[in-house]
Amino acid sequence: MWNGRSVSVILMTYAEKDSIRGVIEGFVATGVVDEVLVVNNNAQPGTADEVAATPARQVFEPRQGYGFASRRGLAEATGDLLVLCEPDGTFLPSDVVKLLVYSDDCDVVFGTRTTRELLWDGANMGRFLKWGNWAVAKLVEVLFNTSHLSDVGCTYRLLTRQAFERIRDRFSVGGSHFGPEVMLLTIVSGARFVEIPVNYLPRVGASSVTGSLWTAFLLGMQMIAFILRFRLATFGRVRHPPLRPSPALAEGERR
Repeated sequence: MWNGRSVSVILMTYAEKDSIRGVIEGFVATGVVDEVLVVNNNAQPGTADEVAATPARQVFEPRQGYGFASRRGLAEATGDLLVLCEPDGTFLPSDVVKLLVYSDDCDVVFGTRTTRELLWDGANMGRFLKWGNWAVAKLVEVLFNTSHLSDVGCTYRLLTRQAFERIRDRFSVGGSHFGPEVMLLTIVSGARFVEIPVNYLPRVGASSVTGSLWTAFLLGMQMIAFILRFRLATFGRVRHPPLRPSPALAEGERR
């Protein structure tokens, strides 16, 4: 629970059998997480057994892809605050508190892995991935004339229930570029959002996406194409008003 609001952490799993149990236990140990929901997306054999040994709730999504798994998790979670994360050991469960702190002022909180001081030795964030994610994030920032962004691919993020309900019917991506879609839908919805630095650690096991530079390059091109199409489709569209007034405005109304 966080300031009277329940917290759900959603973990999408495919190739994280050796790390998922520790990640679940880490989120539970924070004391602020009310629900850990695992979306088993045709995961490695033995993954379900690892999850069953924890307090987490598990659902199964047969459609393959990060986007389909994330969408299923968001739809199934019961919390007022919805935290998306990957259970591969690259993120610290304790960093959830950072996201929750900013949820007091914003409707959506994006993590960023581009802060050098928070990149751990061995983390898969070399020059190509770091500056590639930064460049695509800056493309979004320029095209949509929006707030500071530095990492379009970070999968550690938080949405309030209200922000999710506003955009849920507009999801269209089932693959790995679902992350940018959430970012773009957040921007055009008028939600208040912020990006904050999170720790980024070495992955347990091999990634099916960023483990290969060629695969990562192709995903980057897919993201850029999607962003450009989205900008053309929404060009000139008036953004919705913010989901809730700023703290300063709310204080003024109380006076």
